[in-house]
Amino acid sequence: MSIPRAAAVVVDAGKVLIIKRYLRQNHADACVMCKAGDATGPDCEGHHYAVIPGGHIEPGETPEEAALRELEEETTLTAEIDRLLWTSTHNGRLAYYFLMANVAGTAHLSGDEAAAHSKNNSYELVWTALPDLDALGIYPSDVQENLSQLIAGE
Repeated sequence: MSIPRAAAVVVDAGKVLIIKRYLRQNHADACVMCKAGDATGPDCEGHHYAVIPGGHIEPGETPEEAALRELEEETTLTAEIDRLLWTSTHNGRLAYYFLMANVAGTAHLSGDEAAAHSKNNSYELVWTALPDLDALGIYPSDVQENLSQLIAGE
C-alpha cells in the first residue's frame, strides 16, 4: 500500500506557490518520474517539472496536519487550512490538495529540500501565474486545471 500525499495550495494575488524541480537519476529504474512517465531507460534523461508543496502523510497524522507540516518544512510558511480543494493521484498514490488561509511569513526553501538541493536534484520556490504552469510542467497534469478553476472562482 502506498503512502498518501498531502499538498498545500498557497495563492496570493492570482499566483500560486510552486516548487520548480529538476531531477536526474543515474538509472531510469531508480527515478520516480521515469516510472511515472513509463520511460524505458536504462538512463534517466532528467526531468524539469513543478509541484505544489507537500509530501507523504506520517503515521498517526491527518492529511490536514501533513499539509501544514510539509508547507512549513519546505517553505518556512505557516498557515491554516481553508478547505480541501480536491483529491487526485500523485505517482500512483492518493493525494489531498488543501487551500491555505492566513498564510504568514516569507517563503524560503528549507528542510529536506534545501538539504538535498544539488545539480541533479534541484528545488526552487516560485510564485507563478496560471499561464506559466504549463511551461513549467506542473505535475500531476490535473493540478493546472484544478488551480485554474480555483482562481477563476475567487
